[in-house]
Amino acid sequence: MSSLTVGWLAKNAGVNPETVRYYERQGLVSPAARTEAGYRIYQQESVRRIRFIKRAQELGFSLNEIKELLSLRVDADATASDVRVRALARLVSVEEKIRHLQDIQQSLTQLIESCHGGGPASECPILENLDGKVFQ
Repeated sequence: MSSLTVGWLAKNAGVNPETVRYYERQGLVSPAARTEAGYRIYQQESVRRIRFIKRAQELGFSLNEIKELLSLRVDADATASDVRVRALARLVSVEEKIRHLQDIQQSLTQLIESCHGGGPASECPILENLDGKVFQ
């Protein structure tokens, strides 16, 4: 089957039809044509493309970054190094997020250790800290 409806495409790509339409609005997927009744018709390659998009999103790439990756795939002058640079940038971003989450974890751990769970909530060191009072 070379022509696919949006429902069939969505089912085989593992997304819902609204996701396909959203990707279309974002310029990531294009219908090959429309039927006389106005239904979108997609090519089989669209399944692969949507799976690519979803996997890239799972790795933290934004839709704009995914557009760049997709354009590199068809750019005759693009090299694997061009793709690698983008993957390295994504890795740096992920590492920064991990460091930030570790900082949050450490702060929360200290806050929890400062509160022994006794007394009124109005005197809770966690709430006092969140209120901007000095934390010891």
